[in-house]
Amino acid sequence: MPNPEPWDVIVVGAGPAGATAARVAAEAGAHVLLLDRARFPRYKTCGGGITGFSLKAMPDAARGAFEAEITDFGLSRRGRDRVMLHADEPFLGMVQRETFDQVLVDAAVAAGAIFRDGVAVRGLAEDGDGVTVRLADEELRARVVIGADGSNGRTGGYVGVKFAGSDLGLEVELAASGHEWSTTALFDWGAGRGAYAWLFPKRDTLTIGVIQRTGLPDATRGYLELWLRQLGLAGATRVRESGHLTRWRSRRSPLRRGSVLVAGEAAGLLEPWTREGISFALRSGAMAGAAAVSAASAARAGDDGTRAAALDGYVAAVQRELVPQIQAGAAMLTVLERAPRVLHRMLAHTRLGRRTFIALCRGSERISALAVAPLVRAGAAVLGGRRTSAAMLGGRRIR
Repeated sequence: MPNPEPWDVIVVGAGPAGATAARVAAEAGAHVLLLDRARFPRYKTCGGGITGFSLKAMPDAARGAFEAEITDFGLSRRGRDRVMLHADEPFLGMVQRETFDQVLVDAAVAAGAIFRDGVAVRGLAEDGDGVTVRLADEELRARVVIGADGSNGRTGGYVGVKFAGSDLGLEVELAASGHEWSTTALFDWGAGRGAYAWLFPKRDTLTIGVIQRTGLPDATRGYLELWLRQLGLAGATRVRESGHLTRWRSRRSPLRRGSVLVAGEAAGLLEPWTREGISFALRSGAMAGAAAVSAASAARAGDDGTRAAALDGYVAAVQRELVPQIQAGAAMLTVLERAPRVLHRMLAHTRLGRRTFIALCRGSERISALAVAPLVRAGAAVLGGRRTSAAMLGGRRIR
């Protein structure tokens, strides 16, 4: 396919949000260029948990990246009081992001998108005819740009994305061929505010990690080593060690500026309680890709009103479909930060809590439903935090 100038859509960042946006736009017939500064396949620090929300939003081929499927999930607090949740059918998939993201890029290319890796975007500029994407040694033109280059990327800065919170995650990959955890994952609520640890099994490795608020790097490293000791894995062979920042959007943070949309981590679309972001990336990427096609078509026809309406439609879709889950996750994070023992009791020691946790993993119940369920009402009452929780849920008071 020839390289048109301008492109209908240029997507910056080839993670789940960007690759999905590129695929959806290309499937609709748009001329799409997908860029990423890294060389693919590339390693990405991530637990790699695939919920039912992700499963519904990804192409069928991506299911082949699953290295484990979870039927048992352990919930504990500070290494103690572990309760095992069990389901007869798997309710969570596990992937290595290096493989998973490559499959998503391949699907975008198969749909007709052009992919260029090892390309860093240096800046964006917009005029009445479209968007200029400035690279190191050339400039590209597009009718619409979709930013999916992470929370520290150029596109989020251009749009003016604002963040409400930031966490540091530390992770190790342990060599564990033939390990006993093949269908079992673990969460442990930690001593720090909002902190938790995890164990996620893969085919030949275990992904072990912890996450807590930024600003305490030594404490976070100590938390990781403590979790490894609690698991009896402190002496296991470490294949890789890495860290990353997770950041979620403030309530009024923008999702577009002119003909530039942001999706996934670039938009701060992350659920603050579990810090799950893959499903938000896949879903927002699909929304952005569809909106970009309509906007680009209108731009070709010189119909500025329809172009703006299509771009506004993306913002409305995210606000309608994804933001309520982010707000509910923020309410849950408040409970975790202020009363982790209460949260653990509600989730692990009540039938409703166990059932709801599995349902959330399956994607059969939205996190916003959990936030107004009786177990969270009880937690809010214990905290005396009805006003805070209501604000996070957009004014909906937990009674």
